[in-house]
Amino acid sequence: MSEQTHRCDVVVLGGGPGGYTAAFRAADLGLTVALVERDPQLGGVCLNVGCIPSKALLHTAKLITDAEDAPESGITFGAPTIDLDQVRSHTTSVVGTLTKGLAGLAKARKVEVLTGLGTFTGPNTLRVYGSDEVTVEFVHAIVAVGSEPIMLPGLPDDPRIMDSTGPSPWRTSRSACSSSAAASSDWRWPPCTTRSARGSRLSRCWTSS
Repeated sequence: MSEQTHRCDVVVLGGGPGGYTAAFRAADLGLTVALVERDPQLGGVCLNVGCIPSKALLHTAKLITDAEDAPESGITFGAPTIDLDQVRSHTTSVVGTLTKGLAGLAKARKVEVLTGLGTFTGPNTLRVYGSDEVTVEFVHAIVAVGSEPIMLPGLPDDPRIMDSTGPSPWRTSRSACSSSAAASSDWRWPPCTTRSARGSRLSRCWTSS
């Protein structure tokens, strides 16, 4: 493992929406910037496992309700066939496109992206622990590490209870989810639902008992 030293005007700790926005703005103002992110891709929870994947899935689900409402316009579709592997592949593709876009924006602004876990070691120094250990010497620091979910007291250890960074249907195979839930005898796959464009009706996408 090699050791390096990087000097900059601003170091931003956290590559989520708050962090990369701050880094890009600082670079636009003419400052040299280092952006530290522990995950391989920029974007944080929102882009990689939270908001964007959820919106991609909701869009896919809405296609079903749009097809159900189409007869009102004189167009009738048959019953949908859902390929879960393709749904996951599409969602992964959406996330990949956006993360690559962020990497391109960082490169265009000459923002130095450092992958690893950042720890402050002094008033103006930060250590990044990754494939290489990097010491960052900076003038200003912006901390944008986001938050972490916690388990509420009293909740059981149940595979149906998930947080924003845990296993999600778009990343986990159905068989794997079923295996992990085997300990819960009354576990059932919940229906996938989405609100119609008119905002009143919830439509079921699929269920399995």
